[in-house]
Amino acid sequence: MTELTLNPQPSTCNCGAEHASDYPRIDARQIPHAIRHGAILGALDQVRPGQGMVLVAPHDPVPLLRQIEGRFDDVTVTYLQRGPEEWHLLLARS
Repeated sequence: MTELTLNPQPSTCNCGAEHASDYPRIDARQIPHAIRHGAILGALDQVRPGQGMVLVAPHDPVPLLRQIEGRFDDVTVTYLQRGPEEWHLLLARS
């Protein structure tokens, strides 16, 4: 999956800046490992086109991103933070 830059929906603060913090967050570290990918994919199923969610992960989630790429054709990924202790990714539906 290629890293893409995207323009998420602007916040309602009228500052003119776009805020990934306006999207729901899912913290993978809080989900049991046995169901982690399924839970994240299920959450992403619920994201409407034009919206997104922020994923917090304990490592670079490359295997999960491959699953997302195989399942969705309308998701773009932007790394917001790359480690070392946690990764933050914006997953957006177009």
